[in-house]
Amino acid sequence: MPLRRRVVERVTLQVPAPFDYERATSVEHAIALLDELGPGARLLAGGHSLLPMMKLRLAVPDHVIDIDPLADELGYVREQSGEVRIGAMTRHRDLLECELLARRLAIFTDAERVIADPVVRSRGTIGGALCQADPSEDLSAVCAAVGARMVIRSRAGDRVLGMREFHRGPYTTAVEPAEMLVEVRVPLRDESGSAYEKVDRRAGDWAVAAAGASLEIRDGTIARAGIALAAAGGEITSEEAQAALTGEAPSEELFARAAALAAESCDPVSDQRGSAEYKRHVAGVLTERVLRRAAARALGEAS
Repeated sequence: MPLRRRVVERVTLQVPAPFDYERATSVEHAIALLDELGPGARLLAGGHSLLPMMKLRLAVPDHVIDIDPLADELGYVREQSGEVRIGAMTRHRDLLECELLARRLAIFTDAERVIADPVVRSRGTIGGALCQADPSEDLSAVCAAVGARMVIRSRAGDRVLGMREFHRGPYTTAVEPAEMLVEVRVPLRDESGSAYEKVDRRAGDWAVAAAGASLEIRDGTIARAGIALAAAGGEITSEEAQAALTGEAPSEELFARAAALAAESCDPVSDQRGSAEYKRHVAGVLTERVLRRAAARALGEAS
């Protein structure tokens, strides 16, 4: 009689470690809870970044402070004092559907079209995405390209940081344990255009590589340039590429040279999404594309 081999199926449960739950009723209340509970407390906004990490126990907070009730207080996009101001609890869906962003800062609209899926976009927030600081996260690159500033609030008041100061590396930001990101401020510049593109394996996936660009063109010359990469390692922005563009007339040759500098400056890793060489090549190709589109938008030649 043949022996039967018993097959044992193992199921790995994805269950967060125990934690205490608090529900904030205002920004001041959330900050007071952070101050009271200490470094073991984490804010829960949309949940699409924090909860998966908690399930895998890559994040093990002692306390979770739910700030979903602050969506009305911190969910807005408005023009004020020469800037677009975006509340930290603004959902991806609202960014995607915002006419002001589509008209003045199209890079946000470009990026939101390729972020995740409708379910995630209906719950996820810009503040949660930026504070997660995932190396493959799209909005960090978008904000870096357009020169956005982050408003961080504590009991002592507000401090405002540029993206280079705010973003301190993978999964690390300048937000301290008793602080909270409350707003993103993006300067509005006349005669400017911006664009974002990424390559992914399937719709809504994390990027193989992605690039964003913002150009201000005055009297036929590039007065300001911003280039940022996602999922490419190294710094978010490419200082050498930006410097190569500034003061020059836009041209295909110039964009190709800047794209090559951006590709050289990145430091991707080989993984299931592709080799480091492939990702570096993709980063360069995408940089050239977004520079071309940003310039066309700045000159009124494309929507």
